[in-house]
Amino acid sequence: MLVSAKEMLEKAKAGHYAVGQFNINNLEWTKSILAAAQEMNSPVILGVSEGAGKYMTGFKTVVGMVNGMLEEMKITVPVALQLDHGSYEGCMKCIEAGFSSIMYDGSHSPIDENVANTTELVKICAEKGMSLEAEVGAIGGEEDGVVGKGECADPEECKRIADLGVTMLAAGIGNIHGKYPANWEGLSFETLDAIQKLTGDMPLVLHGGTGIPDDMIKKAISLGVAKINVNTECQIAFAEATRKYIEEGKDLQGKGFDPRKLLAPGAAAIKATVIEKIELFGSKDKA
Repeated sequence: MLVSAKEMLEKAKAGHYAVGQFNINNLEWTKSILAAAQEMNSPVILGVSEGAGKYMTGFKTVVGMVNGMLEEMKITVPVALQLDHGSYEGCMKCIEAGFSSIMYDGSHSPIDENVANTTELVKICAEKGMSLEAEVGAIGGEEDGVVGKGECADPEECKRIADLGVTMLAAGIGNIHGKYPANWEGLSFETLDAIQKLTGDMPLVLHGGTGIPDDMIKKAISLGVAKINVNTECQIAFAEATRKYIEEGKDLQGKGFDPRKLLAPGAAAIKATVIEKIELFGSKDKA
């Protein structure tokens, strides 16, 4: 059964580890991530962007698939299903579809509009026992066509949103979505520390987890980051393994073209990536 991310993240923050949010794109992704979490005895958050939701024909399909897998795969670790970077309308659709967590991204709106919409969503999520993530300050890179340069959030604005009663807060600390450019300056731990001091026990979220050096990830966790989002890394691992399979001509041998065989190396690569991240984030055996 899907659960809110609240309890798993509060435990992570108190225990100085982080729970990974791994974005899903289809059946292979979902199955590989759930298998990895179960094997590692780790809580996990499945992230779904509005684009991926649309690709999978809609949020109800996603909820049906995930709930079915939890039962059929006998998953016992805590699993949250969360909308990633949702618009206000997208959040409403996911609440209706049966997600257990949502992220409202009001970071591109004026702060007052972000506050108004977040306030409304806090109320609805509280009634339904769902967790809610809010975002302050643009995070760099490209996310559904929105480009930023690794900006840093204003700690005072973070406090204003945190005080509305959200479960967790994503704040820009120089992180970027996608691959990091060679001239990237690294995370701003000063910003993170200032945000943490003002927001207290609130679990903080690090977006753009692909490509951040391990020592920076560990330092961010020590400064209050309790949720780290990974997407690009799984996509790259999947693509590389699939390319290798085809370049070696395995799809031409026997029934190698069968999608179950064709997609197996990619699915295994996703699982291996997730296991690696769970170890790095420290959530192994924390279920």
